[in-house]
Order: sequence, then C-alpha cells, then structure tokens
Amino acid sequence: MMREILDLSLEHLGLVGMSLAIAIAIALPAGIAVTRRPGPRRWALGLAGVMQTVPSLALFGFLIPLPLVGGIGKQTAVVALVLYALLPIVRNTVTGILGVDPAVRESAIAMGMTPRQMLRQVELPLAARTILAGVRIATVTTIGTATIAAAIGGGGLGVFIFRGVASVDTTQILAGAVPAAAIALLADGGLGWIERRLSPA
Repeated sequence: MMREILDLSLEHLGLVGMSLAIAIAIALPAGIAVTRRPGPRRWALGLAGVMQTVPSLALFGFLIPLPLVGGIGKQTAVVALVLYALLPIVRNTVTGILGVDPAVRESAIAMGMTPRQMLRQVELPLAARTILAGVRIATVTTIGTATIAAAIGGGGLGVFIFRGVASVDTTQILAGAVPAAAIALLADGGLGWIERRLSPA
C-alpha cells in the first residue's frame, strides 16, 4: 500500500507540475499582452472565467470526444487542468501590472526606457508578488482538481479515491485524499513563504 501511495503521489505531482508549467507559459504572456489592450482584456478574462464555472468532471467529459486534445488518459487530464489554472494566473498578472503606480511608469519613460525594458525592469518586478499569488491559487486548485483525472485514466491519487468510493472503502479514500491534501498544504505554504519574501520591506 505504501509503495502504491508513493507511486501515485509522484504521478499526481507530475500531472500537476506539467499542467502548471503549460498554464504559466500561456497565462503569463497572455496576461501581459492584454494589459496593453482593454478590449481583448475583457474577452480574455471573461473566457477564462467561463472555463472556471464548468464543473471539473463535466469538462473532462467534454474533452474526451475532441480530436487531438481528447481521449482517455493523461493528455486530456492535462488539457483540462491547464484550462482551470489559466484564470487566476491571467487575472493576477493583469491586476499586478495595471496596479503599478503611474508615477513609476512616468519616471521609467523619463529615464528613456523602452516598453520592453519597462516591463522587464519595472512592471514585472513590482507585480511579481501579485502574479505569484495567482500561481499559488492555481497550484492549490490544480492539486485538488487533479484527483478527478483518475476518472478518465489520468492516474494520480484520485485512483485511490475512486477505487474507495466504488468499494465503499474509507481506507482507500483516505489513502488518496490525505496525501493530496498534504501536497496542497505544502505547496501553499512554500509559495506563501516565497510570496512573503517578495513583499516590500
């Protein structure tokens, strides 16, 4: 049992890590891009918000018949988890960058900074704590949602939970739920510590 818990925990971490890496790679540039365009900003945040309202099990089900991204297995699970992780990262990226003091921007322009330099040297450093808060929310949410991936053959700790529900075995359910909760708490605590370190002195 312990060996299987360890194996499924590692599988769960792999699923979450891959999904978050893809979500950050998409959401961070998208969030930066829409801060420059108010029109697309509303559409982007609205679309990401709609994805969050779809029940997770239903989203997994919707994706299964789709070509390329669908099917049974980890690929569909990763796509669903990425879609769920996008909103908090995009939203916090937009909030963080738009929250930079206009006087700071004006000073950067007066110093001759290009828009790219201002983004890299001024806006992103000042928005880093807010952006990380979005990544923190996405991480904890993804860890929990990833347990449902077992329903479509995605593996992870949800295997224990679904197996326990099917056999009415509390031990099996706890074998999946407790490690998942522990991973979420550790991730939240670690990212929270980094977030506090980024706070102004």
